[in-house]
Amino acid sequence: MRGFGMRDVDDIGWLDVPRPVCGPLDAVVRPTIVAPCTSDVRVAHGGAAPRTNRVLGHEAVGIVEAVGDLVTGFRAGDVVAVPCVTPDWLAPGVQHARTVSHDAGEQGSFKFVGHKDGVMAEAFHVNQADANLARIPAGVPPEAALMATDMMPTGLHGAEVAEVGFGDTVVVVGIGPVGLMAVAGAVLRGAGRVIAVGGRPACLKLAAEYGASAVVSRRDDDWAGQVIRLAPEVDKVIVAGGDQSTLAAAVRLVRAGGIVANINFYDQAAVLQLPVVDWGLGMADKDIRGSFCLGGGVQLQRLLAMIAAGRIDPTRLITHTFEGLDRLPDAFALMEAKPDDLIKPIVYL
Repeated sequence: MRGFGMRDVDDIGWLDVPRPVCGPLDAVVRPTIVAPCTSDVRVAHGGAAPRTNRVLGHEAVGIVEAVGDLVTGFRAGDVVAVPCVTPDWLAPGVQHARTVSHDAGEQGSFKFVGHKDGVMAEAFHVNQADANLARIPAGVPPEAALMATDMMPTGLHGAEVAEVGFGDTVVVVGIGPVGLMAVAGAVLRGAGRVIAVGGRPACLKLAAEYGASAVVSRRDDDWAGQVIRLAPEVDKVIVAGGDQSTLAAAVRLVRAGGIVANINFYDQAAVLQLPVVDWGLGMADKDIRGSFCLGGGVQLQRLLAMIAAGRIDPTRLITHTFEGLDRLPDAFALMEAKPDDLIKPIVYL
């Protein structure tokens, strides 16, 4: 079958790959809508451990084609959303607190692209279907369900990891689609002020619509100084984008006793440097956390319930749409270029 992915680092295009076969606990899904992600772009250009002949993509909704003999909750023909993180729920790693994302080592639960072919193909494999698929509730558009597979859980997880509470002053740095969901998540958790820092005008505009009290352009060399002038005391910083300098800026911004929550994917070659003065010589009680969204069908079902109840509308992230499998390269190229009017492209298959 055809799949779109990386033949090698910086060599991106069509692949001829075997059609997936499901084991007794698994499913094969035919995607109906997919979305390329910045993570796919970084992987394709060598930002993670090198991979060859790997189908890209980890955001999809689709129709179940086949299930294994031991699957009881789903059957062929079911319309499902598939979380980007599909843990092996029998692995020791998921039995530790807060390590569901790391079932067999760091980010081991992120199966698509990291450990097997992704979703940008005529069909894809889902491990442990009963635990890793979610039905789309009535009234939830498939496009909204698609945004709930990665953008929404990753962004909201940033607000969770930061422990945003009532009245907190929160700064979100990097407001692509994940950062925008972090803004929405901070608002839902009761933040008093949310300052959004980003580059693309479309993202800055939507951040305000999602509840940001103020927006700051990251294209300003003194963006951190602007934030300090707006909020001399910051309780929580969520890093959802940027380069290796961003984490250091976040530690500078947060108050003593505050939390920096990183949900950003850094390139493997990056070296994170931290000026110790901004960390109180290492003793400022500034908590620096890095975390990956948890995944699984139950969490995704809860996010879909939030959409159904009108608590959040992630479809506002979608700015560009494409029709047909053959348009996957165009959507991917758009994600690489990141024009000012882009937030998130999707492809109907």
